[in-house]
Amino acid sequence: MLNIALPKGRLGDQVYELLERIGYDCKSIYEENRKLVFENTENGVRYLLVKPSDVAIYVEHHAADIGIVGKDILLEYQPDVYELLDLNLGKCRIAVAAKNDYVEDKDRTLRVATKFVNIAKAYYAGVNRDIDIIKLNGSIELAPILGLSDVIVDIVESGNTIRENNLKIVDEFKQVSARLIANKSSYLFKNEMIGQMVEKLQGMV
Repeated sequence: MLNIALPKGRLGDQVYELLERIGYDCKSIYEENRKLVFENTENGVRYLLVKPSDVAIYVEHHAADIGIVGKDILLEYQPDVYELLDLNLGKCRIAVAAKNDYVEDKDRTLRVATKFVNIAKAYYAGVNRDIDIIKLNGSIELAPILGLSDVIVDIVESGNTIRENNLKIVDEFKQVSARLIANKSSYLFKNEMIGQMVEKLQGMV
């Protein structure tokens, strides 16, 4: 049995449809209920529905053999897992954004609001810019509007949220998408099962 951590939400739906197309379907996942574990013994798969940011934790700590997670999460938390495949789903950019009328004052420390603290630190270290990080967990776009920060570092997909809040993209510095990851022990001991799935996925992405 292969334990697969799937992110809840739209990305999880896209990933499950992909897995279904290559023969790892599990019809009970469509049932109307609050279950978080679904399995198909014939296909040898058990799906675990978890919060997107927790997928890598489940995989790293052996609760799941493999999982699907955004590259942004891997960059931010750097879990000790194998990254096996870019699924080319859930494509986004990591960007710096600010109010439309924002003009940077390079003589003072930049205030950066983000939930991606490590990614933001690495980016600004790369451009040799002093920053103060303001860690937020959601509604990041509010921070510059209310004067809490000068800029934000966040995931941007269509850019609609940025535009509708009168913000502008200052820089886009990383492309991200969904990745298939594996627990290192599982990759060793369930290598044949994981390898078969990777081979089938490679033909679809």
